[in-house]
Amino acid sequence: MLPLKNIFTKILWDRRLDIEDYVVTFIHRGAPSDLKTIPVKSVRKVGKSWFTYEDEEGVEFCIPMHRVKTVMNLRTGEILWVKRRT
Repeated sequence: MLPLKNIFTKILWDRRLDIEDYVVTFIHRGAPSDLKTIPVKSVRKVGKSWFTYEDEEGVEFCIPMHRVKTVMNLRTGEILWVKRRT
């Protein structure tokens, strides 16, 4: 399985992929089941250990990579990345 940063980079920059197809689910305290799912198209920056995304109001949030649970292609149902239990 590719490192999470590489998966984000591929989805964001590979023109052969449709960014609209992908979502990321991460731990978000206070959300239902403490999980939040966002479209990858809302991701703005990707670092080695974090990514930022912009919500509907234009507010940018920084999420540590260790909070990411899954990255999924909604069209095909393929799970590109899943967090291993530690």
